[in-house]
Amino acid sequence: MLTQSFADAIREAERVIKDAPHCRGEQDLVEGYDYLAGSIRASVQMAWAYERDFPYFVRSTGPYTKMGLDNPDTLYFHAWLRDDAEYVVTGRRGSTADLSFQILDGDYSPVEVPGSLAAFDDRAIDVDADGSFRITFGPHGPGRNAVPLAPRSAMLVVREVYSDWAAEQPGMLRIQRADRIGAAPPPPTLDSLTRRYGVAGKILISRLRTFLAFAERFYLGLPVNTLTTPRPTPGGLATQYSSVGHYDLADDQAMVVTVPASDAPYQGIQLGSMWYVSLDYINHQTSLTAAQARTDPDGMIRYVISERDPGLVNWLERTGHSRGYVQLRWQRLSRELSAADGPRVDIVAVDDLPKQLPYHEPIDKAAWRDRIAARQAATAARMLG
Repeated sequence: MLTQSFADAIREAERVIKDAPHCRGEQDLVEGYDYLAGSIRASVQMAWAYERDFPYFVRSTGPYTKMGLDNPDTLYFHAWLRDDAEYVVTGRRGSTADLSFQILDGDYSPVEVPGSLAAFDDRAIDVDADGSFRITFGPHGPGRNAVPLAPRSAMLVVREVYSDWAAEQPGMLRIQRADRIGAAPPPPTLDSLTRRYGVAGKILISRLRTFLAFAERFYLGLPVNTLTTPRPTPGGLATQYSSVGHYDLADDQAMVVTVPASDAPYQGIQLGSMWYVSLDYINHQTSLTAAQARTDPDGMIRYVISERDPGLVNWLERTGHSRGYVQLRWQRLSRELSAADGPRVDIVAVDDLPKQLPYHEPIDKAAWRDRIAARQAATAARMLG
């Protein structure tokens, strides 16, 4: 049967969700099944995009195909490579805060992060006045717009990062294998389709197990309700630092995260569920960039993570999640970060916030609805870009 292997993988994936160690009640299970649906969709997409001779960029994750604590401010794209072929990437630089490229030697697995063989942002290439650019990846020497492919090069990942969702515009990307331009791929066969369904099943199981293990490895061993000193993000992503942690809060408690407003072009914070994916960032304010947040007169940004509405601009909504992940990112950095650049965490009673915050500027319900409406509109426009 053509789809038997994929059907078997879906049944196994359901068991992975049900047996997840953090799954304690109906909310966890329902969210897990929703996560499973997005993972099924993404796995089929990735299996059919596994094409190294006629590659194309595919959206790695999005609002309905979440994985790996996806950043609400980033559009992720990837294409598959052969290390002995030459590829041409053409595009147009949008007005986003960052555009970065990374070559990986494989995919994530439950036991390791893929090796980063090259990582750079658009400052390392020549971009024309109209924003257009051309980069070659292949078995040649390095140059300003020529990147050698090291042995085991397997995937090109591109990240387009937004700071101001409404004002910044996306760019354009295209990839072609140089010696296949003008040619056509062979038509699908029953054998090739059977293999792709098998690959989709393997991707599905690996995807679920990998990121549950990833969260255990990099987050849950940390003391609860704390955040780490800024550090280079695992995986070798160029010019990015992150601070990570996990929270466990009662409904009358708030986590106040105080961090200096950085000179980095991109700085942001987000919340994630125990499934290690972003919370709903379209209809709720579960993330903020520095451009979206209020910076206090002393140069500090104070985020308030709580279930109860504190009536503040920088409220990050828990949306019913008493436990979850917190991550701060800085990107397109031109210097190393230290503890002085990182966050301080205070756990306070929600009722005490007016006394605990040195600058307390409230926001009313109507203004909050306007903020959410702006998120909805900007996300819709960006996801169609």
